[in-house]
Amino acid sequence: MKLYCLSLILFSQLAWLPCQSQRRVVTAVMVKTESGRVKGRLTNGVCTYKGIPYAQPPVGPLRWKAPQPLQAWDTILIADHFGPRAMQGNVFGDMNFRSNGMSEDCLYLNIWAPSQPSRLKLPVLVYFYGGGMVAGDGSEGRYDGESMARKGIISLTVNYRLGVFGLLAHPELSKEAPYHASGNYTLLDQQAALAWVKKNIAAFGGDPDRITIAGESAGSISVSALMASPLSKDLINGAIGESGAMIFPTMPPASKEDAEKNGVAFANALGASSLEDLRAIPAEELLKRASGPGMPPLSTNVDGYVLPKKPAEIFAAGEQAHVPLLVGWNSAELPYRALLWKDDPTPENYARKIKELYPQDAEEVLRLYPGNTREEVIASATDLASDRFIVYSTWKWATLQLSTSQQPVYRYIFSRSRPPMVPKMGNAQPGLAGGVIRTSAPQPAKPKPAETFKGAPHAAEIEYALGNLRHNEVYAWTKEDYLVSSTMLNYFANFIKTGNPNGGSLPKWEADAVTRPRYMNIDLRSSLQQEKHGNRYLFLDKAFKQ
Repeated sequence: MKLYCLSLILFSQLAWLPCQSQRRVVTAVMVKTESGRVKGRLTNGVCTYKGIPYAQPPVGPLRWKAPQPLQAWDTILIADHFGPRAMQGNVFGDMNFRSNGMSEDCLYLNIWAPSQPSRLKLPVLVYFYGGGMVAGDGSEGRYDGESMARKGIISLTVNYRLGVFGLLAHPELSKEAPYHASGNYTLLDQQAALAWVKKNIAAFGGDPDRITIAGESAGSISVSALMASPLSKDLINGAIGESGAMIFPTMPPASKEDAEKNGVAFANALGASSLEDLRAIPAEELLKRASGPGMPPLSTNVDGYVLPKKPAEIFAAGEQAHVPLLVGWNSAELPYRALLWKDDPTPENYARKIKELYPQDAEEVLRLYPGNTREEVIASATDLASDRFIVYSTWKWATLQLSTSQQPVYRYIFSRSRPPMVPKMGNAQPGLAGGVIRTSAPQPAKPKPAETFKGAPHAAEIEYALGNLRHNEVYAWTKEDYLVSSTMLNYFANFIKTGNPNGGSLPKWEADAVTRPRYMNIDLRSSLQQEKHGNRYLFLDKAFKQ
């Protein structure tokens, strides 16, 4: 496949480079993909191609069908703006999109490529956003690929169907599908994007045999599923998971039967008697109805096609992608209030909550998560809420991969506390997805020092890991924050390039080991540490199997 880079000022053809300036001012770059020519932009030494379709729009008769191959185009696709984000409600209230509106026509990806010449094919990062599979978008500034591109990596973000558009299963949908299953369109979209990258990334200077997939929260959960799925496990050469795996209790897949039953109940609630009726409902109305009260739950499912078994079973059997894995979680994924709610964090209230949650094992839980003082309750309730939410599933994923893949697993805990918000934020609260929720309502008094448990909440690591602190203007980032970001970005970049995060002057990160479990504690002074809380995860491993 030939590659073209065009300057609007000086026309020159460079047959072997994705793009470069050669001391000339280049404002546009063009690449020929299998479907047609794509023109992006060269800005600050990085080539960007935004809003490239990787499948046909999943609209009309293609709603709730596997993504279909693109039709070729004869004109030049101007890839200078992000495509529409997937249909979604304002679920988290703190996501900051740069996309061109919202649409059911959402299957687009974005590419950041280095502009410097390289005769070697470059490693590739494909990043999947978080948002519970109901929200999110590849245009968010925290996922921007420019910093990775400056590290010599071709970086991509991918949009995929969400919510009812990405997860609805139904027996009639399964009947019409050639693979006799339905739902899982979210994962099928991600797999279609990976297949597109495999076929086309060489035109941008990338190596189709060095593709690392990564994601945070639902994106990390997707990475675990993509490693497990026979449709995608051979498309990847490395994986990064930030907080989450598709393992109970974190967004586990339903059975095919339950998913289809929920789909039938959903259709009945809408008064739709056929697939034609369902597909005729306008996207905005469908989204609103699906988000209403009393609707049955929608999730991925063990359909026998995308997921032949539960991911945990696939990993346990060693049937997943045998690739290096870098995986971890944050030190305070959820606050203690997620466990205690409105109850005061006293030892008495904490013990009562533990007895409610674990009536047969309360004594053991209180030993593993002690709460003898107010401060201890806050710390342990934070840990238990975080473990039940997403830490255990991530630990289990790492443990299974380490046991059955014969590949290195590098485990981390991100511990950096965010700095204060900038004064201009006024009355604003931190949001679960990483940004803030603005409010005009009076704010409660600041908690006492003992009420505040320092640590990194869910999604706080994204800007650090991808080198995008500058895109988040909410927090008063310090020199120390940029140092932490540099450390994490370099660890990730090294791993994407070599399957090993080590390099340069970074603290040495040894791979995890069954006989000597360890992790890199990423903070201002990052260091390799021995596992401290393995007994907690072993207890939850037993508890979640009951």
